[in-house]
Amino acid sequence: MPSDKFKSYLHFHFIVFIWGFTAILGALISIDAIPLVWYRMLLASFFILGWIVFKRKQLKISPQNIKVLAVAGIVIAVHWLTFFGAIKASNVSITLALMSTGAFFTSILEPIFYKRKLIWYELVFGTIVIIGLYIIFKVETEYLLGIGLALCSAFLSAIFTLINGKMVSKADSAVISFYELGFGVVGISLYLLIMTFVAEGSGFTADFFVLSSMDWVYIGVLASVCTAYAFIASVMVMRHLSPYTIMLTINLEPVYGIILAYFIFGNKEKMSTEFYLGAVVIVSTVILNGILKNRKKLQQSAH
Repeated sequence: MPSDKFKSYLHFHFIVFIWGFTAILGALISIDAIPLVWYRMLLASFFILGWIVFKRKQLKISPQNIKVLAVAGIVIAVHWLTFFGAIKASNVSITLALMSTGAFFTSILEPIFYKRKLIWYELVFGTIVIIGLYIIFKVETEYLLGIGLALCSAFLSAIFTLINGKMVSKADSAVISFYELGFGVVGISLYLLIMTFVAEGSGFTADFFVLSSMDWVYIGVLASVCTAYAFIASVMVMRHLSPYTIMLTINLEPVYGIILAYFIFGNKEKMSTEFYLGAVVIVSTVILNGILKNRKKLQQSAH
C-alpha cells in the first residue's frame, strides 16, 4: 500500500494541476475580470464557510488580526483582478510564465517583512530573472499590457504570501481564508457600488447578474474545485510534505497550465521560441533559488 507521504505527494501534484487549470477557466469565462473575481470570491467564501461549519471551527478572531486580514483580502482581490485581466489582455501562456516571478518578488520582499539580510545569490537570481523578462518583453511586444498586469499580479501574490506567512500561526487556515475572501468581496462590491452611481452602464447593472449557462458552470468549478477544495486539500496534504517538496511542486503550475492551454486553445497559445527560452530561464532560476534555500536550511539545522 502507498504511504501517506506518497499519496500526499500525488494529491498535491493534482492540486497544482488544478491551480494551473485556473488560468484555462479564466480564458474560457466570457465575462470581464471584475465580475469574474467577484463571483469567484463570493461563491468560494460560501463553500469555505460550509467547511468551517461542518468542522465546527471557531470564527472568532482578534480585532488586530481582522485589520490585517482585511488588507490581505484586498491584496488577493487585486491580485486575481490583475491575473485574470492579464489573461484577457494576452493569453494563458504569457500570464503563467510571468506569474513565476512571484518567487523572485518574495525573495526581495522577505528581508523587509522578516527583517533579515538580503542573500547574495538572491541578487544574482534576481538579475537572471530580469534577463528572462527582457527576452519575453523583446519578442512579445503586442502583449505589453498583459505582461504588465501579470507582473503586477505576481508582485501582489508575493505580498499576500508574506502576510499569510505571519498570520497562519495566529488562526486556523480555513478561517483566515474565509475572512480574506469575504473582505475581498466587500472591497470589490464597494468599488462596483461607487461605479454604479458615478458611471452610467458600469458597476452593478442588470447585465452584471446575467451570465450564460457555461459561464455559471466554469465559475462554479473555479470557486469550488480550484479555490475552496484546492485550498483546503493543500493544507491537509502539506502536513505530510516538506516545504522543499511543496516549493518544487508549486513551480510546476505554469508548466501544467501552458501545456493545457496549448492543447485546449491550439495556435492561440503557440508562442515564439524566444518566449519559451525566457520562460525556462525564469522558472529554472526560481527552482534553483529554492534548492539553494533548502540546502542552506539543512546546513543550519545540522549545526
